Amino acid sequence: MNDLPFKETSVGNNEYVREFSEHVDTHELEWHIDKEDRIVEVIENNGWQLQIDNQLPCLLEKVIFIPKETYHRIIKGDGNLKVKIKKCI
Repeated sequence: MNDLPFKETSVGNNEYVREFSEHVDTHELEWHIDKEDRIVEVIENNGWQLQIDNQLPCLLEKVIFIPKETYHRIIKGDGNLKVKIKKCI
């Protein structure tokens, strides 16, 4: 089974809205890499963080660039997390 820890909706032009529930199990938020650069725009957040390999976690806020093939993970906060992701293909 390949369940993802979020719900994703395509909003066109390689852009997606992802929603992480406050009920997601922290073990599902694994370190991973993506095949393309990503621009992440925060829509709704209450304490969720992003950690990039070899860096301290930082609060997910405003707009963040994640280079392709860079290990990173999300760290759970309170409430739900909602972000818009643009995959730079």
